[in-house]
Amino acid sequence: MGLFDILHILIIAFYALGTVLFLTGVCAGNDRLKTLAVWLAVAGFTLNTADLSLALTGDPLALSSGTFYFNILAWCVLAVYFFLWWRLRLEFLAITALPLALLLYVASLALGGIRVVMPPELTMLFFGLHIGTLILTLGVLIMAFGAAVAFIYYNRKLKTKAGLSSMGQGIPSLDKFDAVNRLAVTIGFPLFTLGLFSTYFWYLIDAKRPFAWDIMKIGSFAVWFLFAFLFHQRVVLGWRGRKPAILAIWVFAGMCVSLIHHTITFRAVP
Repeated sequence: MGLFDILHILIIAFYALGTVLFLTGVCAGNDRLKTLAVWLAVAGFTLNTADLSLALTGDPLALSSGTFYFNILAWCVLAVYFFLWWRLRLEFLAITALPLALLLYVASLALGGIRVVMPPELTMLFFGLHIGTLILTLGVLIMAFGAAVAFIYYNRKLKTKAGLSSMGQGIPSLDKFDAVNRLAVTIGFPLFTLGLFSTYFWYLIDAKRPFAWDIMKIGSFAVWFLFAFLFHQRVVLGWRGRKPAILAIWVFAGMCVSLIHHTITFRAVP
């Protein structure tokens, strides 16, 4: 068993154990378990960072590997979560970040045979403008999705006789979930815009890949318009609460479809 194998096992173990402990801590109302789970996530994130660094330095073709993209997406999910934890003191979103980071990291290990086809002269440009911005956008929207689902669920609980008292004392206020949604929209929409429209710049430069409209490109524009509407309503008109939470869920779903489209469009299996 080599170094990479041991590293992969440790990362999966930290993410999996952190997920189980956090879910147990939420159900049992045990803050110590939740804190331990977050620190396990920190340990896994640190090893994940080392894994990405070793992959980039050890393999010049890492940027064309499907493993790398899902790996860095798992890393990005936790990076965004830690930022929100630091900025808003919102530990609770680990309930979304940890399981998804685990799922994405495990998926990355199964995608080693997929190669992403890019013009050699545009590799770093394309990665930075398109892949990088869309990965960051998806990482931000995953947190927005978790916050939106929590907002809708606990808002509904507030309207029942049981209220939030039945959920324990560790549940953050609805204002914090709404703040995550607003921050995600404020950051995510400009990134998504840059990532989406950089695709067409690539088509202009790469003569071997002529541009043609298809259902997925139209779908990507539909997601962009929905995201633009959400951005306008939240940032310009100051929308808050349930409606922007529902819209954030729809935008996240659209981004997941875009990710599948990206995988199908740019992959080449040897």
